[in-house]
Amino acid sequence: MKKSILTDREQEVFSLLVLNKSTKEIAQELKISEKTVRNHISNAIQKLGVKGRAGAVVELIRMGILNIS
Repeated sequence: MKKSILTDREQEVFSLLVLNKSTKEIAQELKISEKTVRNHISNAIQKLGVKGRAGAVVELIRMGILNIS
């Protein structure tokens, strides 16, 4: 992964999100609350300057930070 403006945890949340995991599943896997997962997603969306989760995923792939293969 390239250096990102996102924290390691935010990147970790998105790497699970692209595996079609729900907020609840991500929270359980990372042993954090669902609210914390949503906060990480919101913070990432704001940092990337995009609208919504899908926009964030597209931008992270475009930047070479997130891989979906």
